[in-house]
Amino acid sequence: MNQTRVTEFILLGVGNLHGFNIVFFVLFLIVFLFTFMGNLLIIILVCANAHLQSPMYYFLCHLSFSDLVISMNVVPNMLSASVFRGKIMTFVGCITQFYFFSGTTITECFLLSVMSYDRYLAICSPLRYSSIMDFRCQVCLSLWPWFLGFTLNLIAVMPISNFNFCRDNIINHFYCDLFPLQKLSCSDTSLVELEVFLFSMPIFILPCGFIIGTYVHIFFAITKIPSTTGKQKTFSTCSSHLIVVGTFYGTLIAKYMIPSKGHSLLINKIVSLLHTVFTPLFNPIIYSLKNQDIRMTLKKVSNQ
Repeated sequence: MNQTRVTEFILLGVGNLHGFNIVFFVLFLIVFLFTFMGNLLIIILVCANAHLQSPMYYFLCHLSFSDLVISMNVVPNMLSASVFRGKIMTFVGCITQFYFFSGTTITECFLLSVMSYDRYLAICSPLRYSSIMDFRCQVCLSLWPWFLGFTLNLIAVMPISNFNFCRDNIINHFYCDLFPLQKLSCSDTSLVELEVFLFSMPIFILPCGFIIGTYVHIFFAITKIPSTTGKQKTFSTCSSHLIVVGTFYGTLIAKYMIPSKGHSLLINKIVSLLHTVFTPLFNPIIYSLKNQDIRMTLKKVSNQ
């Protein structure tokens, strides 16, 4: 059959806002600006202050940078779609957006597991911590998540780039993601969906299981601390990371580990908003509120 291959897509955005497009635009523009400034502020604070030059804050910089990439990759197109009732993206641009989004998401999975390993060493093996977590180890542990993230995501990106889109070019979503692209394609996507589901198990579940295992050991180590003050101080260094892990993996499991046939479009958009818009905003807020070192540094900077 003669078919006209789709060369561009139209992103519809969040959906019918019933005349509240400007309100939505202003609200999420404010969220985007706070996300950008919050994560950038953490990176600047860590790089510019000597007492924050520790492995924990080094990995936090990478987490903040990955949040910046996710937010800047998705939110501007979403805002444009809300104002102009749609956003035109080329086929290459759509695949590129999905590549960076999926790559950064996988990177964060491994970064969070690296951060849990750092806390495990600091609390369970404090005497060996400095010798193990030297600068060379920090660089290796921070670069590997980026390499794995932007390599493993090719498992999904390469098949999607070969999909045939020959009927409709309207994506009822606010960014190019796996589920709406599968739904739009006129190719058989069942094999790709199975592959993505099977490979998402080790990519998402193994780091999550590693984080749970490290925090089980951390919990038992904290219970052995004799003083209540020491327990509270030690737990406070982990609570921020635990909250971030919970919100990040909660949205991922709801979005990707449940087969797409069980998703309604509205639920998929809500979970996507939580993952791409609000989680990158919550991370700097959580670390600023729960971390005493960052709070003290912010006070010193504001008083200068």
